[in-house]
Amino acid sequence: MIITLTANPSIDRTVELPLALTRGEVHRAVSAHQEAGGKGVNVSRALTKSGVHSLALLPGDEGDPVLAGLAAAAVPYRSLPIGAALRTNTALTEPDGTTTKVNEPGPTLSPEHTAALLDLVVTASAGASWLVLAGSLPPGVPADFYASATAEVRSRYGADAPRVAVDSSGGALAHAAAGAPDLLKPNAEELSELTGIGEGTELERDLELALRACTALVGGGVGAVLATLGSRGALLVTASGAWHARHSPVSARSTVGAGDSALAGYLLAAAAGEGPEGCLRQAVAHGSAAASLPGSEVPALDQTTPEAVTLTAFAPALNSGAPAHQAASSPKEEN
Repeated sequence: MIITLTANPSIDRTVELPLALTRGEVHRAVSAHQEAGGKGVNVSRALTKSGVHSLALLPGDEGDPVLAGLAAAAVPYRSLPIGAALRTNTALTEPDGTTTKVNEPGPTLSPEHTAALLDLVVTASAGASWLVLAGSLPPGVPADFYASATAEVRSRYGADAPRVAVDSSGGALAHAAAGAPDLLKPNAEELSELTGIGEGTELERDLELALRACTALVGGGVGAVLATLGSRGALLVTASGAWHARHSPVSARSTVGAGDSALAGYLLAAAAGEGPEGCLRQAVAHGSAAASLPGSEVPALDQTTPEAVTLTAFAPALNSGAPAHQAASSPKEEN
């Protein structure tokens, strides 16, 4: 079973525009879509849609639209009542796939709620194969919450603890990375912010630079880094190797949740016993499929095309003493 925690869940509302967004103008939408959302929720939705058992953990009162959305999608969940409505995030998508997001801060959690949420995570992690800690932290929750959850779960279960995957940003991501998760999934902007190497757009363009940033994180104790690079695909770096994967071009409709679907694809492949190359291939296939769907809809396994993903393997850099850009000088392509 794969457990996900979404500390700051939301209703994700996506509005599709017929033309490019113009600031200050009135726009008439083509359509609107609404889903229970938040990074961990999206991962659980994608896993459930593909037949993998996942349990979503989140704050929220029974009757909240987010929990109602999970129930309607038949996604198993456990919630922590907090006596406040969850947030709504709004995304505006243009015909070329450009997405503008407005995310609400979410309800403030008290220290008592925070402690209860941590206890929920630790208790639910018994027997799980993966624990996914995903998304922003709501007001009132300390930035080291994901790092604390990782430490508590590992302390409670020892060798039987689930592997930990983290997908967040800002201080929550920095603290989590210092806690040596098994998998970290930053995008290019988060990767740059976390390592101080380059800028987000620069890392999307320059694979050598992105590889160097991922390698620095793995050298610092992170088990593996899955860096999503938008239309440039994704990088996967571990202590034993590095790979870049890219899908053949797709017609992007909405990028909302594409990174979450990429993480779900990785976990689906891992659950099926795939090695790093197979996990990366399915991650990119899932992310590309999500970008071609409306709103924050997530794809099922049979909606993805991993055969359309080109994989490039790089020589291991961490054990050679060579910088990542030197170790990656002789890529090998696998079609």
